[in-house]
Amino acid sequence: MSDVFNAMSSPVRREILSLLKARDMTAGEIADQLSVGRSTLSGHFNVLKAADLVTTTRQGTTITYHLNLSVVEELLGLVAAMFSTDAAEPKETQ
Repeated sequence: MSDVFNAMSSPVRREILSLLKARDMTAGEIADQLSVGRSTLSGHFNVLKAADLVTTTRQGTTITYHLNLSVVEELLGLVAAMFSTDAAEPKETQ
């Protein structure tokens, strides 16, 4: 899970995930939406893939990126549990 938190630490990677939330996109489509060099973007894609936050499909020379919802849901569940107020709180004794 530390790979996921590392991946989420970058504003660029969070923006990529936000774009992929709307729809699957090719690397070129993502690059057109961001003001980051393509070589830098490639590094961000590698971090996201290593954290299993995105998956890819290749058709010829085109790579399409997909948001891996199962990992995102797991992350959201973990974060929600960390900040949950449902934990049993000590009761005052009278």
